[in-house]
Amino acid sequence: MRYDSITDAIGNTPLVRIDPAVHGLRHIDLYAKLELLNPFGSVKDRAAWNMARPHLAGAGAGDSGRQVVELSSGNTAKALAVLAGMHGLGFKSVTNRMRIPEIKDLLLLLGAEIEELPGQSECLDPTATDDPLTLFHRALSEPGSTYLHTDQYFNPRNTEAHLTGTGPEIVKDLDGRAPDWFIACVGTAGSSTGVARVLREHDPAVRVVGLVAAKSDFIPGIRTIDEAHEVGLFDPGTYDTIDAVSADDAIEGMLTLNRRCGILAGPTGGAAYFGAVRQLTMMDSELTERQSAVFIVCDRVESYLSYIRRRRPDLFGRPPRTNAPADLSEAEIRAAPAVDVAGAQAWIATGRPLVVDLRSPSAYAALHIDGSVNVVDTLFEELLHGGLPFSRSRPVLLACPVGEQSARYAALLTRMGHPEVRSLTGGIIAWRDAGAPLVRD
Repeated sequence: MRYDSITDAIGNTPLVRIDPAVHGLRHIDLYAKLELLNPFGSVKDRAAWNMARPHLAGAGAGDSGRQVVELSSGNTAKALAVLAGMHGLGFKSVTNRMRIPEIKDLLLLLGAEIEELPGQSECLDPTATDDPLTLFHRALSEPGSTYLHTDQYFNPRNTEAHLTGTGPEIVKDLDGRAPDWFIACVGTAGSSTGVARVLREHDPAVRVVGLVAAKSDFIPGIRTIDEAHEVGLFDPGTYDTIDAVSADDAIEGMLTLNRRCGILAGPTGGAAYFGAVRQLTMMDSELTERQSAVFIVCDRVESYLSYIRRRRPDLFGRPPRTNAPADLSEAEIRAAPAVDVAGAQAWIATGRPLVVDLRSPSAYAALHIDGSVNVVDTLFEELLHGGLPFSRSRPVLLACPVGEQSARYAALLTRMGHPEVRSLTGGIIAWRDAGAPLVRD
């Protein structure tokens, strides 16, 4: 197979049947759409090329100083960095926080510029009119902007890439029929929306399952349900069911694909497989006719080794983690001691609690509670592995973007024996919305 350009190799990825001995489904044929085999390594290659192509088609020598820019810290940024470089343009990745070190290093290797803006929350919040990340996004969209903005969260060409590519390929490989089930992780929602639309055009009875990350959990490439609602392309009506998977679920699914299927999927693909099998198992025993289901393997495992090592050190021959938020039960999290904004203000006025802000350094720098200290969540988790990081005699107030993450850590510190720790209900966003004072570095 010969191509004139690497971009011609984007798409037409294989659809591979998963051995029933692996998933255990008796009446459902389960297929994996291997988007990890796109030339830049992920499903985002399709959207990146479709969104960038109008900008790059007219790029010439006079554009050498211009930049393609995207609010991305992952696979879209990686693909756009390659595409921009091929056309003699620069690429800038703008994000609140670059959470995967391997992706950051690869972007730098590709010559990308990375700007971590001090957003107040971890992702773009269109309603936060004074948030630096939101302001930057609006500036990119204004007429006369010097940037070539691909705008993956709102650009219909993101969805179009899957309307014209991924979806029709699935139908073709299933001999002209749509699968009975389509299971997709929700990130920008471009692939799930586009594929679902195509499949339902062939068969309106296709059932679509959207998978989101469990609240306060982090799975690369997947949003929580609250974050998904901030994405312009997300439409809850696309999905018959929206289900949550945890990071541990994603890694278990990933290990099954890696070790038993020979598919070197990353955590997102693992989440898709785990969520698919869990959903389909509930229906399998009731079926009398064979059905089919498709899930997407978004990208490869190699980019996420540090993420996996942090979550599962035992896989690398290291001691099991201790005092980890993922070990908490839902009952413990619900029972975590918390305080609302008014109560927190009154408590802080006594001068007693140590206020710990768990957000990224850039978010903390933008706006934070006066007198608070910043310990980013990943570092805070590492500290807890060694035991209580604070004296039991010092009360502690924990704050995060919306109060979900801090609730987990408050529950964990309570379990570890800290007598007076509370989570700020609603987080820094609730504090801001209540008009409580915030300071800026």
